[in-house]
Amino acid sequence: MPVEQGRVSEPVPATTIIGADVGGTYARLGWAILRPGEPIKINDFRRYACAEHPSLAAILHDYAAGLRSNPVLPPLGGAVVAIAGLLDGDRLLNTNLAWPVSLDATRRESGIGELELINDFVAVAQAIPHVARTALHPLSAIPGHHAAGPALVLGPGTGLGVALRLENSQPPVLASEGGHAALSAGNALELDVLRMLLQRHGHVDSERILSGPGLMTLYACLCEREGVAPRWQTPAELVQAARSADDPLALASIRAFCGWLGSVTGDLALTFGARSVYLTGGITGHLAQWLHEGGFQQRFLAKGALSSALQQVSVWRIDDGELGVLGALAWHAETSRHAATTGDRH
Repeated sequence: MPVEQGRVSEPVPATTIIGADVGGTYARLGWAILRPGEPIKINDFRRYACAEHPSLAAILHDYAAGLRSNPVLPPLGGAVVAIAGLLDGDRLLNTNLAWPVSLDATRRESGIGELELINDFVAVAQAIPHVARTALHPLSAIPGHHAAGPALVLGPGTGLGVALRLENSQPPVLASEGGHAALSAGNALELDVLRMLLQRHGHVDSERILSGPGLMTLYACLCEREGVAPRWQTPAELVQAARSADDPLALASIRAFCGWLGSVTGDLALTFGARSVYLTGGITGHLAQWLHEGGFQQRFLAKGALSSALQQVSVWRIDDGELGVLGALAWHAETSRHAATTGDRH
């Protein structure tokens, strides 16, 4: 038992913590008992369809009820929700959720007083050190090389999430709105697409193309460029058409997406001085065969005189459907550890 200033300190009692990852379509939840020095183990991972529930509080209340009824578990100590958007006072600013979110109301209605909301990509970046090696798939990795230094985390989904994980830093994650930086073109096709989009939008950012909706925008632009009508309405349909060789424009759109993603990823790696890069999200899983085809890596490295610098940067694709929940729990563990060592109870 540790001794501090001549007194024997009591061990911190174990508590159960809920981790949640909430997006526009699904909320994913799990729980863990967090102990210093031990791996985070997610239990009872569940997925809720957001549209089937009246609020975030209702989902949390339902999940917490099951934990409270389990006499074996330590008491519920709180919940951390990783969620896209920006907390403005009590209200979350996000246009993609099924319902508005008030922090105070969610605490009250869920019955979880110790409830915190964090940015979803802060959670994803927080999870990186805890990801199993089997979930990492190299895109441009150096064998046996594990670089110290900033790690860029990038994820095309409803938008384009960007964050930077830092070493020996507090906080350990730098949130970013890099997905809203202006998109640049690297070849004639991309220039044509940008011209089309600039006629319709005052600002064309990276997530206008590098996201789930953006993939369909890119496909529509390629169809317009070729003078044909689009045949597919969803990313799933487009991916299936590309796999079955049913539509050459579907395949061309996906390859253009992967190349453009490689170029933007290389730009961000240079901007942040990243020593490693991690691609996350369901879209990267659906496009895995094309991401590993070589076009992504070629465009990632195509940075003129600085190409040699990016050759020293490992790029990985993460295949882990529990990443957001893992990151929320890791954020809680890191925040609690920092508070215990500094006395900062934020």
